[in-house]
Amino acid sequence: MKVIKTINEMRKLTIEMSGTVGFIPTMGYLHHGHLSLVRLAKKKNDHVVVSIFVNPKQFQPNEDFASYPRDTEKDLQLLQDANIDAVFLPNVSEMYPENFATYITIESLSKKLEGKSRPGHFQGVATIVAKLFNIIQPQQAYFGQKDAQQVVIMKKMVSDLQFPVEIVVGPTIREQDGLAMSSRNVYLSEKERKEATILFQSLKLAEELIRKGERNPVSVKKEMNDFIKKSVGVVDYISLADPDTLDEVENIKKNTLVSLAVFFGKTRLIDNIVVHSV
Repeated sequence: MKVIKTINEMRKLTIEMSGTVGFIPTMGYLHHGHLSLVRLAKKKNDHVVVSIFVNPKQFQPNEDFASYPRDTEKDLQLLQDANIDAVFLPNVSEMYPENFATYITIESLSKKLEGKSRPGHFQGVATIVAKLFNIIQPQQAYFGQKDAQQVVIMKKMVSDLQFPVEIVVGPTIREQDGLAMSSRNVYLSEKERKEATILFQSLKLAEELIRKGERNPVSVKKEMNDFIKKSVGVVDYISLADPDTLDEVENIKKNTLVSLAVFFGKTRLIDNIVVHSV
């Protein structure tokens, strides 16, 4: 496994690779969710590249860029054990040289859900992923369903800008008690960690209500909100939306993306499921 820190070196290696390249962009502090994407990529591609870059452009001034969990040594060992071809490990100045001023915005999709709560977040995500696509030139790029809005935005960017990249979505990987794996879970206290299982429980509650015939999204959201109030969690948003457009549904008639963001102390966690109406 090669560890590459400059754009020029990464481009040189990409040119030397024969066959298909599968790419997984990450911010490091890897867990089984990331590694599940690596396994998917290895099955479908001749080569696999993972990037590790904590992207400052997708954090707001009051967010956790400085304290975001990092353990590069452990990450590299996990990827070495996974037998991938290369890790792209640039620093901030390599990716954003002085006077950097070019950004990508996916207009409508970026302003909903996470984008509404975190203005500018997806501009940062789209910009860095576009740069990485340009540098690494993969045929496939892998993202997790846990970040459902990010997946929709990546697909739109690839379509609009005609990147020759297929977006492949891996399922959300969960702990045994249902909590979606996330690098930010490390922030949780022991009590908050136990309480955080209510995210998935509330999503399953919504699924049960819909499968039993509830078609009013307002009613579903109220039931979820009331359920979460039983814990220490503080709801940021609950959404029932079209999984392609991210528009809130007025009547649950078909597949629905049920998603939410909840604070446990200072830690903000997200989760989602797609409910297939019957």
